[in-house]
Amino acid sequence: MRDSRETFVNHAFVTGYPVKHSRSPLIHGYWLKQLGLEGSYRAHEVAPEDFPTFIASLRSGQSGFIGGNVTIPHKETAYALADRPDELSTELGASNTLWVEGGVVHATNTDGYGFTANLDERSVGWDRCDTAIVLGAGGASRAVIQAVRDRGVKTIHVVNRTQARAQELAERFGPAVHAQPMQALPEVMLDAGLFINTTSLGMDGSEAPDIDFTVMRPGSVVTDIVYVPLKTPILQQAEAQGHRIVDGLGMLLHQAAPGFEKWFGKRPEVDATLRQIIIDDMARHA
Repeated sequence: MRDSRETFVNHAFVTGYPVKHSRSPLIHGYWLKQLGLEGSYRAHEVAPEDFPTFIASLRSGQSGFIGGNVTIPHKETAYALADRPDELSTELGASNTLWVEGGVVHATNTDGYGFTANLDERSVGWDRCDTAIVLGAGGASRAVIQAVRDRGVKTIHVVNRTQARAQELAERFGPAVHAQPMQALPEVMLDAGLFINTTSLGMDGSEAPDIDFTVMRPGSVVTDIVYVPLKTPILQQAEAQGHRIVDGLGMLLHQAAPGFEKWFGKRPEVDATLRQIIIDDMARHA
């Protein structure tokens, strides 16, 4: 005889293609155990051609999931297929968090929240600056630009090798955002108080260009959304030049919290133990 309590156990997922590398199951598994909640969170790989069918099964309840996270390459499609994407997702054109209520698929994007929550935790006062530099104009930069703009930073320079891509973001996110070519980097950094790397430069031991951070305002913050390695070449340079630095791991941890609350009913905390669990896992797979 089945235990009637099984009806109330919630199951969530992270989906992408590929998705086996995801550390999200470690994060959510830790919170489920810590909070003493019944439920599960697992990686569920879905190929792009099968993603519409997966969303339909989520909506109907046939998938057995109450919701989940969406990663590359499905974020744009998740937004397009959701029944009720919120304003954040709509401006970004991408969603990373889904949940189902009454047969309706809701969607949001928590990447920007994760980015700012990480800075709030590790570098209080980061948002007191007037000017920010965002290096890179790829998909990862969108939520960062949106979040920094929404925190009140008046001027955001998006610096990219292809200025046309940066210009697309300026048009999407409004008059606070300015497109700049790479050669303009030294000039626009002169009055900046925040520098954000959203490119893959320095990831997994790859090289990064030399950057003169000394021209930034005293007390500036330099952060990187890359977290492998934890202290990227860009962060190493900034620290050696006397600036506060914030690694990208906290963004991964904090962006997970809103979804967990939606699926399992309790707001989890990002604590030192969870951070160390992920750092240890990174070391095992280095």
